[in-house]
Amino acid sequence: MAEQKKEKKISVGAIITEIGSTLNNKTGGWRTERPEIDQAKCIKCANCWIFCPDSAVYKDKDGKFQINYDYCKGCSICSNECPVKCIAMKLEEK
Repeated sequence: MAEQKKEKKISVGAIITEIGSTLNNKTGGWRTERPEIDQAKCIKCANCWIFCPDSAVYKDKDGKFQINYDYCKGCSICSNECPVKCIAMKLEEK
């Protein structure tokens, strides 16, 4: 009888395999710059929230957009998409 080989399962990198698992992986430590919102200039257009690839932008209970720095990677997309330029990228201080 021929010996059967067992298949080894290899996981591919950068794939989310379980729902909600990104909440367990805080990736904000990758940043070199951090976005800071000038709330006085913000027109609440939600572009920052819509375009954030990491879902790091959220609306607080007062209706103001905030950044969750635990997940923000500092890509500056929010800053680039802001029509009134109220989001400034500041050097991250570790």
